Amino acid sequence: MLVPVRCFTCGNLIADKFEDYQNRIKSGEEPAKVLNSLGMERYCCRRMLLTSVETIQQVVPFYEAIRRRHLEVQSELE
Repeated sequence: MLVPVRCFTCGNLIADKFEDYQNRIKSGEEPAKVLNSLGMERYCCRRMLLTSVETIQQVVPFYEAIRRRHLEVQSELE
């Protein structure tokens, strides 16, 4: 996951809180309460955690498809 290390606006460290935030949200806790307990008081920092998207899971299938196609082309050339 490519989480920004620091908040783009204020520079507070946020990357160290992301994994704990994700785990607690998946276990069913309310996002507002989790952010408050993690000490995320500023709106800019809260935005950074709330809007982070796991892009690597969206990119991997395309990489795998390109690799398969590359192997097919190589086998046809041989």
